[in-house]
Amino acid sequence: MKAVVMAGGEGTRLRPMTANQPKPLLPVVNKPIMEHVLRLLRRHGFSETVVTVQFLATLIRNYFGDGEELGMKLNYVAEEVPLGTAGSVKNAEEHLRGEPFMVISGDALTDIDLTDMVRFHRESGAKVTIALKRVPNPLEFGIIIVDEQGRIQRFLEKPTWGQVFSDTVNTGIYIMEPEVLERVAEGEVVDWSGDVFPELLAEGEPLYGYVADGYWEDVGTHESYLSAQADVLSGKVDVDIDGFEVSPGVWVGEGSEVHPTAVLKGPLFIGDYAKIEAGAELREYSVVGSNAVVRAEAFAHRTVLHDNVFIGRGANLRGTVVGKNTDIMSAVRIEEGAVVGEDCVIESEAYVHNDVKVYPFKTIEAGAVVSSNVVWESRGQRSLFGPRGVSGLINVEITPELAVRLANAYATTLKKGAVVTTSRDVSRGARTLKRAIISALTAAAIEVRDLEVVPLPVARFITGRTEVAGGITVRTSPGDPESVDIVFLDGDGADLSPGAQRKLDRVFSRAEYRRAFPGEIGELSFPSRNVETYAHDLLRSVDTSGVAEAELKVVVDCAGGTSSLILPSLLGRIGVDVLTVNNRLDEDSPTDTVAKKMRDLERLGELVAGSGADFGVRFDPVAERLFIVDENGGLIDNDRALLVVLDLVAAERGRGTVALPVTTTRVAETVAVSHGLHVRWTPTATHELTKTVRDGGEEIVFAGDGRGGFVVPEFGSTSDGIAAFVRLLGLVARTRRSVGRIDHSIPQAHLLRRSVPTPWAIKGSVMRAVVEAAGDRELDTTDGVRVVEPDGSWALVLPDTAEAVTHLWAEGPDSDIAHRLLDEWAAVVERAEG
Repeated sequence: MKAVVMAGGEGTRLRPMTANQPKPLLPVVNKPIMEHVLRLLRRHGFSETVVTVQFLATLIRNYFGDGEELGMKLNYVAEEVPLGTAGSVKNAEEHLRGEPFMVISGDALTDIDLTDMVRFHRESGAKVTIALKRVPNPLEFGIIIVDEQGRIQRFLEKPTWGQVFSDTVNTGIYIMEPEVLERVAEGEVVDWSGDVFPELLAEGEPLYGYVADGYWEDVGTHESYLSAQADVLSGKVDVDIDGFEVSPGVWVGEGSEVHPTAVLKGPLFIGDYAKIEAGAELREYSVVGSNAVVRAEAFAHRTVLHDNVFIGRGANLRGTVVGKNTDIMSAVRIEEGAVVGEDCVIESEAYVHNDVKVYPFKTIEAGAVVSSNVVWESRGQRSLFGPRGVSGLINVEITPELAVRLANAYATTLKKGAVVTTSRDVSRGARTLKRAIISALTAAAIEVRDLEVVPLPVARFITGRTEVAGGITVRTSPGDPESVDIVFLDGDGADLSPGAQRKLDRVFSRAEYRRAFPGEIGELSFPSRNVETYAHDLLRSVDTSGVAEAELKVVVDCAGGTSSLILPSLLGRIGVDVLTVNNRLDEDSPTDTVAKKMRDLERLGELVAGSGADFGVRFDPVAERLFIVDENGGLIDNDRALLVVLDLVAAERGRGTVALPVTTTRVAETVAVSHGLHVRWTPTATHELTKTVRDGGEEIVFAGDGRGGFVVPEFGSTSDGIAAFVRLLGLVARTRRSVGRIDHSIPQAHLLRRSVPTPWAIKGSVMRAVVEAAGDRELDTTDGVRVVEPDGSWALVLPDTAEAVTHLWAEGPDSDIAHRLLDEWAAVVERAEG
């Protein structure tokens, strides 16, 4: 008889333990639950098993392989979408034809006598036999009522106490005849207990319940997870424990070091190569994973530590679960029911309250008091801030409640009575969140000047040019209409520095918010003429001489965004013939999807070519970025657009410095040097480019990020699509050179990019492998590691700061060399991942 192990569950109730791994891989006394299940099957003669997988299926395949190490043959069947308990087994039908088969959950701990259950199935002549277990609280399970012979009389799914007629519940372990699968429609969501079994019962088919005497625990909650560990250690369930029982109830794995003065009060388990230092105390029902370290004087009771966990000196953990690769530093206290996910750092003397969940890749600052969940697991971020501020799904990850807490934290970093600007894009989600932010700021004794709906460059300008402490702007995430970014600005209108972000993050994680007394509550005001002030200063700062005389004609696409609030009046004052499209505020399309952007750019090109315009531009919906179409209607991609504008600026200035990210093609250096300019290479982070422009003073004459972001240093230090457009008008007018001809005159770049998935835990080893592989070649560590070949071609390896990937760039004199370099360094990264 074959078996089907259902291993597709996400285990959402067990998060954060299951944020980055499937529930069947959760360790119980240092072995995955599913390994205990497979060993049980093997013990009862099941040598061939089909495993149905769905959530994080690759992790399960990688762990168990073909089953050879367990003495079994494993076949895997994957669901692209969840199909229910019966639908997933239907997927495995080709492996199950012609004979009865057993179905068992891969995430429930049991030692039920499967051999006796098979005997009962055959002797009763059942079409389906369901393993039943008596439990004290049947509310979370399906109740099944049987007669004296074991024949099933009734099903009742998830009853209330008023519907409880029995304490025998469905364990999810079944034996079936092969024809039962004919009842399951292919590719549809079908459940055994909700759909198939009631139908068979109604038709009078022989369905039997086998009331099992053995142990069974549905490991579905944190409480049941801890209980399962305790039950194994107490001998209540018959499973293998890999270790030496050095004293009654105390198991120690191979290669572990336990200091003679450490206190061990079993039952407990210490995994392979773990280290327990002097004076450490491990109490009942604790499990220490392999390669874990418990430092001197630390204390743990009813605590489960996964592999590679570090527990610092004097730490105190009770009823806690700690995920793998997590560091708990000295004197940390974690209370009953708390769960810390993998790859976290809980710094010294932090205090984590009862039942708090800390999701993976988080750092809890030293001395922090954590009284609420620290989530953000779907982003995989190591801090609250990502590349665009605080980002996430609207009303899922970024809720009004979160916005209030963020604003409270920001206000707490400022003095009482400080002034802060607020602004937003055209979306209704941003409007809702901004209202929550304003309420929180004023409640924390902060004066708020609400700029309402304005282009992001205008919000930055007003924040930087007036006496305010900073600002908060809310926008729809670029390319994702379901997500939102909350962007925090400093007193100059730039994004907060990393130091200021860490300070805000620290206050947020501690939840130590300031409150104002009734007489201190801040006021809300709505300053007027913001757009007019911005336009006036822009035209005063940026050279537009020659534009009126050149009689330029341009086509401008406002993308339904906030640039439509300023461009008509601004361009009228410059004196240029303009055709504008999408010149409105479009609440239904507050961001650019790839399809929308390309469709609009194609239409823009047609309008430019058809109208005989000199060029066309399209702004992103918040007017921060600029995209250019030449006089023939052809799109100039972002890399080339950077070179075109650089060439115009460099030719006019003749001296100075340009600031460019290290990922920019070295053709930019050729262009700059040919006109007498110097290039200053910067890290790729946006704040680094801003800092270089701000610190460089009048020496910096141009900066750009190669993604449509241009900085006009004579006006500001941040990306500004509107200012870049005005500057471009003046440059084209004075040089009388078309952007298309400039583009064709610049040498072609052969710059390629690729991203390689890289787990957080090995990013450091990947970069070490890159440095070692570089040998004697020239290295540039401005950002990541750039390896320069003797012929000047180069490759850059750069770990992503917010996602589990490593980015690679390669540039050579031709595409073949660039491809070869990219393949070479991608292979280095992949080898380092093992």
